[in-house]
Amino acid sequence: MRICLFSSKPYDRESFLAAGAPSDWQLHFHETRLTLDSSALAAGSEVVCAFINDELSAPVLERLAAQGTRLIALRSAGYNHVDLQAAQRLGLPVVRVPAYSPHAVAEHAVALVLALNRRIHRAFNRTREGDFSLHGLTGFDLHGKTVGVVGGGKIGQAFARIMHGFGCQVLIYDPYPLAGLETLGARQATLDEVITGSDILSLHCPLTEASHHLIDRARLAQMKPGVMLINTGRGALVDAPALIAALKSGQLGYLGLDVYEEESELFFEDHSDRPLQDDTLARLLTFPNVIITAHQAFLTREALGAIARTTRDNIAAWVAGTPSNEVKAGA
Repeated sequence: MRICLFSSKPYDRESFLAAGAPSDWQLHFHETRLTLDSSALAAGSEVVCAFINDELSAPVLERLAAQGTRLIALRSAGYNHVDLQAAQRLGLPVVRVPAYSPHAVAEHAVALVLALNRRIHRAFNRTREGDFSLHGLTGFDLHGKTVGVVGGGKIGQAFARIMHGFGCQVLIYDPYPLAGLETLGARQATLDEVITGSDILSLHCPLTEASHHLIDRARLAQMKPGVMLINTGRGALVDAPALIAALKSGQLGYLGLDVYEEESELFFEDHSDRPLQDDTLARLLTFPNVIITAHQAFLTREALGAIARTTRDNIAAWVAGTPSNEVKAGA
């Protein structure tokens, strides 16, 4: 069986080869992103293994199906980049990795909080230039601050547990009732309570029609002046131009992003030899109180290993006629 992996980097190759696979599976690694143009690389592949910024629109899925693809195996938990209705119409099952390492993403979110608060990025650059002054590097105690978490899944709860360890008061918004929050030192609250009451707000919810641009100009205006906003979820949870206005006014005091709405043609690649074409992202990068990382929150050895093993098992289950971790339109 031929398996074509798109958007695969050296670390993907290492983790998939380490996970092991049946001897009759042929793994073909392509660093290129899956698009309609690059879909020809998958000709004759029964399985296409895609990542978060690969294009899985109806035209791409139709091309893949016509070329012999019978399964779409996602190396991610999110699947908002897949036209599930088209996949269902074409008889293409779609499977995903529902959880790999919630600790990896939660810990990266905490790293952004700490770096922004104590201006680690600015201090690092200063000392390398021989500037050992401390002006402009004043932070605040995390102890006693209110931390809001939007999304009470495994990642959101892992983040809440860590922030409670710093002595923070933790509020979690989730549309569904959550059990066991007392063990996290957290309580469930309404979205308005979380938005208006948080000193630090971290997004850990999926991207849906309801959560698209959840953080917009109106929501930013409701927040405490100088609030810290962290997004390691999905880029389109926030309205990026609205962030610029809030940063300029001081309403938004700190911003940490690991995701960006228009990241698909930027992230995971080296563009350092040419001008950045995205004006909004370029503007965000000019602010001293902003840290942007290129969707690396998942990037730990443990998470990569879990992604590879779960993807392998998903493919094996499909071969055996008992698909697992399948996502369907309307589910």
